[in-house]
Amino acid sequence: MNPNSTSAFRATTVSQRLPPRPALSADKLRLCGNFSPRECLVKFSAILAALLLCSAAAAAQTSPDLREILMRLDRLEKDNKSLAEEVRALRKELADLHEPHAGAAASDGQASGDRAAVQESRVEELAQTKLESSQKFPIRFTGMALFNAYVNGRHNNQSVNPTIASFSHGDATGGATLRQSTLGLLFNGPLTVGGAKVSGSLYMDFFGGSAASLNHVLRLRTAEIDLDWTNTSIMFGQAKPLISPRDPDSLAQVGVSPLTGAGNLWLWQPQVRLEQRLKFGNSAGLRAQVGVFQTGVLSTTPDPSGYVLSTDAPRTEYSRPGVEGRVELWRRWGESGRLEIAGGIHVNSNHVGSVSLPSNVYSVDWFFRPVSKIEFSGMFFHGRNVATLGALRQGFTILPNGRLIPVRSTGGWAQIRVPVTTRLAFNLYGGQQDDRNSDLLYTNIGKNQAYFGNVMYHLAPNVIVSLEGGQVRTAFKQVGSRLNDHYDLAIAYLF
Repeated sequence: MNPNSTSAFRATTVSQRLPPRPALSADKLRLCGNFSPRECLVKFSAILAALLLCSAAAAAQTSPDLREILMRLDRLEKDNKSLAEEVRALRKELADLHEPHAGAAASDGQASGDRAAVQESRVEELAQTKLESSQKFPIRFTGMALFNAYVNGRHNNQSVNPTIASFSHGDATGGATLRQSTLGLLFNGPLTVGGAKVSGSLYMDFFGGSAASLNHVLRLRTAEIDLDWTNTSIMFGQAKPLISPRDPDSLAQVGVSPLTGAGNLWLWQPQVRLEQRLKFGNSAGLRAQVGVFQTGVLSTTPDPSGYVLSTDAPRTEYSRPGVEGRVELWRRWGESGRLEIAGGIHVNSNHVGSVSLPSNVYSVDWFFRPVSKIEFSGMFFHGRNVATLGALRQGFTILPNGRLIPVRSTGGWAQIRVPVTTRLAFNLYGGQQDDRNSDLLYTNIGKNQAYFGNVMYHLAPNVIVSLEGGQVRTAFKQVGSRLNDHYDLAIAYLF
């Protein structure tokens, strides 16, 4: 057989058994290159199989089982990190145990640095604020720069702050002064005998001298040296009478206590006090006080026409110790409620020539704050010869027959205070001293009354402005009453 015919026969047989192939496009022919059509078909089949396998793998990745496996692997990785951190911490603790001073030195160094910085800051602060005493005790400087602008009526007794209305009238006056400014020193000492804490204070003002602006004289007001134990205290100093510890609130009357001569026994005198404190639970208690008080009558006064004894009067012993006692009960409730009520007694005698005149005074004083927005305070007294405690200075009378008698007096004062806010407060106060007319001579003061009101406002925590107005009404025996109005604008800077 002819070989060419045989090849033709095979080609015809194969073409009859295979289906007809579609014609390849020019792009497919270019992709196949020099390969035969059969080889190109094989390659395309392989590519198609690979694509099917990739699709199956992608579908398997989105199956729930694979997601759970991935989540477990994530948790395991986090657990491994936590275990690694714990291992590092354990290794550090073991290292500190083997070398304890290493870690401690680092922490102590940091703490020492912090303490040094704090101490340096405190030293700088103290360098700016402290006063150094010769005994190296800590001392604090305090006080008040007080400016007063005032207007007085015609019965002003030629005084900036008249405590009585003068018998005769003059011209109405007005002006300004800083002589009621105060200076103070507060100190605290170390523990002393029996564990008592030592503290004290000293206050001065410029109310001595005269009202002339260049004639203000520094004077001592009050001073205390206190020894305090847990329930016992001893005080040596100069202060108000023990039986009259309270004062109305005023920035207009500072040189002498408000309501002087009108119910407030105020005279600052040397004295010694002993105090014992008892507690009845956490909300009530008792204070028992006893003291020795040096009585006296001032030789000068801002109200001379109403007080000074005549020059022909017998010699008077102006300074003689008196004994005082006071018992106070107190109770508190809630956040602000408080009640204090006390009874007191003062006993002494003054010698006028060869005559001994008794001075016996009984008192009651109180403070009551039922709620935070209102306060009541005051005192009441009754006795004989109360001039030695800072009342009207007619403590005794020399009758026409030469007999001396102590003047019997009744008096007191009261105040209502309304602290509207922490900045604003209203104060209304008044008082009187009523001497028995049968113990008095013609033109002596039978009754002296005073009534005042003020409003105080804190412009800043240490700056206060106050407006005050009121009247003093003085009744002279067999003559009649005299009135004096007083108005005051005060600006205080506390330091």
